[in-house]
Amino acid sequence: MSDGVLAGAEMAAAQRIFGDGLPLAERYVRHLATSGIERGLLGPREIPRLWGRHVLNCAVVAELIATDARVTDVGSGAGLPGMTFAIARPDLELTLVEPLDRRVQWLQEVVADLGLPNVRILRGRAEQFVGQITADVVTARAVSALTNLASLTMPLLKGGGEVIAIKGRSAQLEVEKAEKIIRKLGGTSVEIQTVGEDLLEQPTTVVRIKVVRRRSS
Repeated sequence: MSDGVLAGAEMAAAQRIFGDGLPLAERYVRHLATSGIERGLLGPREIPRLWGRHVLNCAVVAELIATDARVTDVGSGAGLPGMTFAIARPDLELTLVEPLDRRVQWLQEVVADLGLPNVRILRGRAEQFVGQITADVVTARAVSALTNLASLTMPLLKGGGEVIAIKGRSAQLEVEKAEKIIRKLGGTSVEIQTVGEDLLEQPTTVVRIKVVRRRSS
């Protein structure tokens, strides 16, 4: 695969993950491989790895999210993972939060081209939208270490819900370093989970932080 075209095991995985949405996913990847590279959202060396390292790596995580959930993707960048969730799970309501204008413009163009009714895009930093966004789940990938990411994501839950952060090999160390801030922000449990072991050559590692909704007095 040299131009973002699916083949072999990745094709089988994409068919299972995206189902009827696969044509939209392929169209999204074409955007990544062309204008996404041209505008600097991804480096040109990523083109051969768009499906395996990026799109499927993100999309497989959608299976962890409850039906009809309101999901906010912080630091969405090229739409990873938010756009993949919107395509794989049309029942979800996605809000993509991105501070950089050039990325926001690109996301708006891609969402319009794909005709995704379940996606809205907000330009700004996550902390600007605390109290304005109602999210059941907040997601992030390649945004920041968990010690900082917790304070960017958890307040968007309004005291209840779940943060799902896509992480790599450093997940355990990041969790250990972030334990105090997670507890301070109301986190009740933290779990490191591997997703897609039966589908992907390199399964995805996520950190799940649960926050119990506080009862109003």
